[in-house]
Amino acid sequence: MAADARNLTGEPLTVRPPDVGGAGAQRPPAGPPQRTAHPPPPATPVPSAPSARDGRTAAIAAPARVPLPNASGPREATTRLIAHGCWYPSADPAGTHVAFICDRGGVPQLWTGPVDGEAVHLLDDGPDPVTEVSWSPDGRWIAYTTAPGGGEHTRVLCVRPDGSDRHILAGAEPGSSAHLGCWAHDGSAVAVTVAVPTAVPAPDVTAEAGPSGPGPADGLLPAPWQGRTGHTRLLGPAPHTAPGPALPSPLLTVETTALGAPGGPTAPAAGFGDGLSAYLIDPDGVAAPALLAVEKDAATLRVCDLSRDGALALLRRGPRGRREAVVLRTADLVMTCVMPVADGDPWIGSFSPRADTLWLRSNAHREFAVLLAAELDPEGRPRGWSTAASREGSDLELLRCARDGSSAVLAWNVRGVSEVEVLDTSTAGRPGTNADGSARRGADADGTARSGTDTDGPARPGTDTGDSTRPGRDRNASTRPGTDTAGPGRPGTDTGDSARPGRDREAFALPGAGTGPSLDKAPFARPGADTGPSPGQDAFTRSGADTGPSPGTGPSPGTGPSPGRDAFSRRGAGTSPSADQDPFTLPGAGTGSSRSVSLPHEVVTRIADAGPRLLLALSGSRRRPGIWWLPDGATPVRTPWSSRDEDAVPPGRPPVRPVPLRPTARDGLPLNGWYYRAPGRGPGEPAPCVIHLHGGPEDQERPVLNPLYHEILGRGIDVFAPDVRGSSGYGRSFVDADLGRGRFAAIDDVADCAAHAVLAGPADPARLAVMGRSYGGYLTFASLVWHPDLFRTGVAVCGMSDLTTFFEGTEPWIAQSAAHKYGHPERDRELLRALSPMSRIDALRAPLLAVHGEHDTNVPPGESEQFLRAARERGVTAELLTLLDEGHEFLRADNRRLFRRAAADWLQRHLGT
Repeated sequence: MAADARNLTGEPLTVRPPDVGGAGAQRPPAGPPQRTAHPPPPATPVPSAPSARDGRTAAIAAPARVPLPNASGPREATTRLIAHGCWYPSADPAGTHVAFICDRGGVPQLWTGPVDGEAVHLLDDGPDPVTEVSWSPDGRWIAYTTAPGGGEHTRVLCVRPDGSDRHILAGAEPGSSAHLGCWAHDGSAVAVTVAVPTAVPAPDVTAEAGPSGPGPADGLLPAPWQGRTGHTRLLGPAPHTAPGPALPSPLLTVETTALGAPGGPTAPAAGFGDGLSAYLIDPDGVAAPALLAVEKDAATLRVCDLSRDGALALLRRGPRGRREAVVLRTADLVMTCVMPVADGDPWIGSFSPRADTLWLRSNAHREFAVLLAAELDPEGRPRGWSTAASREGSDLELLRCARDGSSAVLAWNVRGVSEVEVLDTSTAGRPGTNADGSARRGADADGTARSGTDTDGPARPGTDTGDSTRPGRDRNASTRPGTDTAGPGRPGTDTGDSARPGRDREAFALPGAGTGPSLDKAPFARPGADTGPSPGQDAFTRSGADTGPSPGTGPSPGTGPSPGRDAFSRRGAGTSPSADQDPFTLPGAGTGSSRSVSLPHEVVTRIADAGPRLLLALSGSRRRPGIWWLPDGATPVRTPWSSRDEDAVPPGRPPVRPVPLRPTARDGLPLNGWYYRAPGRGPGEPAPCVIHLHGGPEDQERPVLNPLYHEILGRGIDVFAPDVRGSSGYGRSFVDADLGRGRFAAIDDVADCAAHAVLAGPADPARLAVMGRSYGGYLTFASLVWHPDLFRTGVAVCGMSDLTTFFEGTEPWIAQSAAHKYGHPERDRELLRALSPMSRIDALRAPLLAVHGEHDTNVPPGESEQFLRAARERGVTAELLTLLDEGHEFLRADNRRLFRRAAADWLQRHLGT
């Protein structure tokens, strides 16, 4: 537990009743708080935190406990709704009951139920959607997050498993927001991050450093950016295969500095963001909240894990594309380790039970995320790093370590489809061990270095570390100039992670895989038509042709699926780069043993412990989200309260399983996507088609059941959902390919994907539409004005129309992250103006429907309103649908239904069927 709980109000500290909570306490000993039957004695007053005006960090006032009435609605599920989803499971310590989110009541709510029974119970019948759930390790509490009004500001609440004693832990204060972190391992406290928009500008550090470059005075900046210049510089994507100045090498000793200690400096900020304070909060309200870390102008701050003794905390911080894992000593609030980590799931890793090993999901200095292991000394400093698990051309997407530290469950993203394996972590990747678990030469049996050897950095000149290196490789795990340091191995070479003799490391093939259209034959060929796409635009590999590399993996041949191979299986699964390609693998580091888990559906969205078993949240192209458990540890079984596959949609029209399309952009960059064919049409019959664009930009299109697609397909309209540059799942270079002026190429990708849907599929070139949400809504606006003669209509959902006004109106933490992606609102003002669809509004020709949530503070509704107003002034048909009680995400069943039908009606009206 944190060792410093401070008085943040400036008033003398007093003990408050448990149902109110306190704002401070005396300095407790390091370690989790001890549960007591009575309030602690009065604490000695301490000075208040300094003001932000003096350039130091001012923590946010500790949240107060707010009791709430118990759920008043029906506790039992009196009506079984057929088409419902269940997701985000968290099990009790015994693994017999599960808390989860379910929308069977029309809005995502908190429910509990047994893993093998149907008796589910509603714990919170409030109108606010539930977004996260976490059952305490001692089984006494369930913590969860809600989004009042469906907006971006969230609260963290706690409730007993029987539905009693429901109360708000944090986020009740006006204008604040709270985010759920991990539990202390004894259940005595839960980590919560409190966010309050920064009210006072940060000190103008450029006044001492000199002018920052051309531009008007600070007073001419948009209000949230006054006094700030940031450090974002858009010069195109940076290479990710070698350490750089912004990515500290894990093989070097990390300098220990204070991370947001109260009254101390914070990490450098890239721009305007929220003030974030991480606390450990006693759900019983007996102990005062303990302040763990503070960051000002921060995009994110989440406590991901605490060591068993509470001496170390694992934090995730930073804007998207620049996330970091930080190991923090709670006794003195000193960070002992900083490591870049991947975007995506915020639960980036955990400590081993003895806190002698740190497991991280990281893509530091490489294209794809892997599992890293760091051996920690007693002070929490890394002795060395190694790669415990990696896969060629695939991201480690989800990581869940067992509570006893014996294993880790890994979910890999293979071109949008999940593969799951269970890894033995007793020896996997531990520095100082061989693959069989024995101590390697130069190390003792416990993995520590013998006297005279180095384990945390390069070998000293003239010394031998006890491990000979292969020719062409330096002893510090870096390679000589001209050698490849990341990415897939060369075709035909061993990648250093060979399967055990007699065992195939391929994780699984989906049931029924291979029964659909093969990659060596276009599935939509029109009779008598020439099916061969033009050069550089072949999505379905012709027989005998090379499929080319995956996006972001470079031009090496042979890295894509072989001709005729099913898109849901992958050759070489389970392999990893060789040691001379991996900047983290130490000589002799073991990879451990693993076993695969067969999945009944395509995508895993969450992994959770259930006592000795596992829980998996699954989605697929033919089912609603559901929760499955593994009674034998290997075979998933659907929980009785999750909807059946056959009940995913109303009878009569089964879901459409998509097929992969692989366009090539006009500049040669390979793209990917999924094509959904409307039922009832012949293979070669031309059909209207909508290009649907996901948000992010870093999201990825996954083959899961989308009710919107199902509605559109039912109107006889095909759907092509591509991943244009900037999407995740294809390497960091592909994610960064849209930075700066690369966003113009992303807009052209949309047109190239539309052309490919015509050339390689049955899309009718005279009946094309474009549609997307969030960033996809921006691309919709942009596509209609950059390519006005290509699309007959568009549907923009929560999209940005002017990047300048977007920066002025969005949430501070979103603005900070967006500055890295789109450009700084002052220094890159001309670029932002050029990228804004409003700057080309005169080119708009096609009728447009815009949809927006009433309470959207991510992309304010004004972004849609100003574009539609300008369109109408120019005589273009434009309509706006505003959904009440919704934010950036549409979470209420009635609003989702209204949106789907309105969008499908609009497309059908303008495309015809």
